Amino acid sequence: MSTEKNLSEQQTGADIVVKTLEQHDVKWVFGVPGAKIDKVFNTLVDSPIKTVVCRHEQNAAFIAGGIGRMTGKAGVAIATSGPGVSNLVTALATANTEGDPVIALGGAVALSDRLKKIHQTMDSVSLCKPVTKYSVEVDSPESVSEVMTNAFRSAESDRPGAAFVSLPMDIMLAPSKCEVLTPPAYSGAGPADTTAIQEAARLINQAKRPVVLLGLLASKPQNAAAVHEFIESGKLPVIGTFQAAGAVAANLFGNFGGRVGQINNQPADTILAAGDLVITIGYDPVEYWPSIWNQGNRRPIIHLDTLPADIDNSYSPAVELIGDIAATLRLLTPQVSDSTPEPSIKRLLEQIAQEREGLARSSAALNGTPVHPLRLVSELQKILTPDTTLCLDMGSFHLWMARHLYSFRARQILISNGQQTLGVALPWAIAATLVRPAEKVLSISGDGGFLFSAMELETAVRLQSNLVHMIWIDGTYDMVATQERQKYGRPSGIEFGPVDPVKYADAFGARGFMIQSPDQISPVLQKAFDTPGPVLIGVHVDYRDNHKLFEQVNERSVH
Repeated sequence: MSTEKNLSEQQTGADIVVKTLEQHDVKWVFGVPGAKIDKVFNTLVDSPIKTVVCRHEQNAAFIAGGIGRMTGKAGVAIATSGPGVSNLVTALATANTEGDPVIALGGAVALSDRLKKIHQTMDSVSLCKPVTKYSVEVDSPESVSEVMTNAFRSAESDRPGAAFVSLPMDIMLAPSKCEVLTPPAYSGAGPADTTAIQEAARLINQAKRPVVLLGLLASKPQNAAAVHEFIESGKLPVIGTFQAAGAVAANLFGNFGGRVGQINNQPADTILAAGDLVITIGYDPVEYWPSIWNQGNRRPIIHLDTLPADIDNSYSPAVELIGDIAATLRLLTPQVSDSTPEPSIKRLLEQIAQEREGLARSSAALNGTPVHPLRLVSELQKILTPDTTLCLDMGSFHLWMARHLYSFRARQILISNGQQTLGVALPWAIAATLVRPAEKVLSISGDGGFLFSAMELETAVRLQSNLVHMIWIDGTYDMVATQERQKYGRPSGIEFGPVDPVKYADAFGARGFMIQSPDQISPVLQKAFDTPGPVLIGVHVDYRDNHKLFEQVNERSVH
């Protein structure tokens, strides 16, 4: 028997797990340890992979999801059995809905104990199955690398998402004779069917008012470059969902009608409504329900994506272009004629551009205190340089920025609109400091969402993460309150007590600042970016105009 074979026989299941992670070029794992997963943690000590201990499993998976969104490669979260795994679920649902590749590894009791009512028994595979693309348990030492490799393939392929692998403690301790599998050197989908591309080009060329609707996958950097060529060559009007932020280049801003999402009341909605053909690129219905923007319309839709459409009464494409998005666009682009926008669309785009410029001027002049959201957007637009990453939490502030803050770099702004999960911003910012260490990183939350993941400030301090987290303070769950007032004439269950960002930061060994007036926004932000390590900034916000976010709702938006 060879020395190599002897070494192979001495490997445990945990060794195979870690070596498979290394084979997939994983640089960090994020999680919380426990007795049922400690063999994997122990093995990671001898690996070049860095283990980042987090303060909550949900946030560990949020960080992993942020890495997945920014790199296209699955981030990895790890948790122990029972509540360790159940704490992952919200973050896995978020990543799966948002198209962020994530691998979650969960400890489990020994196989012989999994049907017994003992400490931390849980059917974690069934628990995670509804919120992942792939949820399985390793059931033998020989299957470890198979299961792990397939988890990565599932998480990173097609429309990316979450994968969960249950690792029973006895299999992690047992000798494993399986080899570490090597992923294919070349794999992936090709362009869509040639005949389908020709038919799509024919429909676009015969349309009088074609409109492009960009979704999340259009904002992947390799896809965004092909989108730019397509829009520029065809002179096409384009709008995007919130998650498509950054998919339109600066030189195409005149073609851009703005962003749509959640409520049908934006200037970009008028462009979308005026189109006699809609070309969706990398779009998923969760980003902006078809029943909101297309109910009752019989115009043709061209669906260009990695996966077939989910057909419903308001979204039934005439043509589906299924395959690699960038490769498909590069075949479609030369077949599409220059379709300079028809006069009515051109007038709408010109009107939107004028209104955009007017809003920018009036926003810069808002000098009251508390600070108006649009003044904050105006100041943030100035600092959103190409070397900055911005991570947004969920709340009223999210709508102000999703609609009015512009980016021309793919995946520069990380926005959630699928599950609309509170608490994502700070973990995403931690992820950004790891994968984009040369960039300025800013995350923003409301004072409600902040405390959903604020404990990870300690993680950021420990990692010496150079990030700035801004908290918009009003003492309520305002987005909920505004909608409740519209429905019932009064809010309920939306008030909570104060948190002092400066004292909170100080308690964790970070720095904290307050913005007291609009003229302090820029200098305080600059001071924060110049300060090493994590910084919290608090600002009291005037939300009296938040009702405007939900006004003038098209009748198709009512649900």
